[in-house]
Amino acid sequence: MIFPEDNATSKSSWINLIPFNYGWIIVMVAWLGMFMSGPGQTFVVAIFVDPIIEDTGWSRTTVSGVYTAGSIGAFIGAIIAGRSFDKFGARVVLTAVAALFGLATVLMGQVTHPAHLFLGFWGIRSLGQTALSMVSTSTVNIWFIRLRGKATAITSLAAPVSQIALPPLVYFLIVNNGWRTTWVILGIAIWVVLLPPAILLIRRTPESVGLKPDMGRKDVVESSHSQSSVKEESWTSKHAMRTKAFWLIIFAGTAGSLIGTAMTFHHMSILNSRGITDTQATLVLSLTAAVGVFSTMLTGHLLDKLPNRFILAAGQLALMASMAWIFIVQDLWHAVIYGIFTGIAQGLIYTTMIVIFPNYFGRRHLGTIMGVATIGMVVSSGLGPLPFGALYEMSNNYDLAIISFLPLPALCTVAALFAPPPTHKLD
Repeated sequence: MIFPEDNATSKSSWINLIPFNYGWIIVMVAWLGMFMSGPGQTFVVAIFVDPIIEDTGWSRTTVSGVYTAGSIGAFIGAIIAGRSFDKFGARVVLTAVAALFGLATVLMGQVTHPAHLFLGFWGIRSLGQTALSMVSTSTVNIWFIRLRGKATAITSLAAPVSQIALPPLVYFLIVNNGWRTTWVILGIAIWVVLLPPAILLIRRTPESVGLKPDMGRKDVVESSHSQSSVKEESWTSKHAMRTKAFWLIIFAGTAGSLIGTAMTFHHMSILNSRGITDTQATLVLSLTAAVGVFSTMLTGHLLDKLPNRFILAAGQLALMASMAWIFIVQDLWHAVIYGIFTGIAQGLIYTTMIVIFPNYFGRRHLGTIMGVATIGMVVSSGLGPLPFGALYEMSNNYDLAIISFLPLPALCTVAALFAPPPTHKLD
């Protein structure tokens, strides 16, 4: 597949002197993007929830509601970033998102009113959890086809690694510097880590530097003699959205987003309610991420070999096991098993949701397609914390919330199984 806008690009770029596939450099930068999306992710925000409540006196329902509203509003970031990605390319969009995300994170340390908190949550969720994650993974999907599962798995490893590293670090910073100063530190870190590689190393497509997906310069030269090429789908966003598979996949991803976000947001409180201390709960959060590393790599391997919808369905079953196990938790080893189930589910669902759309619909309009698909994931993730928090304050435990939402991953399993790849384009 050739992108028309890339045809006139010179092939004499220094990139062509690199003796391996430059796509792996793209993976490295995207990995950094995924890692530094942490301040916009629920696993970091969760560490701030109790300090914010204690400092401001706002109720858990208020903070949960504001977070829900900000997260739902993050769909705007998905739309703008997706369309901009197709129009301006990865380097421009990644640079802009990193700059604005750092600013939004710094401003989180200045909030003094629930309205300010809403704007802060909206900013970090739109730019970090949504736009930065989507642009990072979409950039990798542009550079790979045959090796897409492997490349995406390596990129996605940044998410569990971030979940392992950042919560203890953020907890330490909050204890020693306060939650407001910690937000400022995180914002500056985003600028320092992301802006230089985004500006210097990212390129729009492999075709823009005379390469092809999955190939380095030597591979391109050899393939030009053999006339070999990689078969790939090519759907417009309009045609993709007219397929049944598109909407079934989006629905199949809602359970992981909604329930996963809710249980991560209230992670400390959920495990506290089962007799687990704050220190132990923080360690379980890191354990979940460690298991997610293994699960993500396994999922990436499987995605290149098995029907993607089956792997997505398996992730829903792991999520159901995680939810049900909460009722068992009484001791630390019970919490450890809960963390293992959760980590497995995260790796299976999240990695599959990144890969399945380009595998089904191709690269040409990937930004717009992923922008629309991300809306469903963003809105569902935003809907989770509020009902979990409200039901907890009504019953003083999370049993009712878990029972109420347990049927959702079962329905998502069915949706995934009934979403095979579309076999033809619509006129």
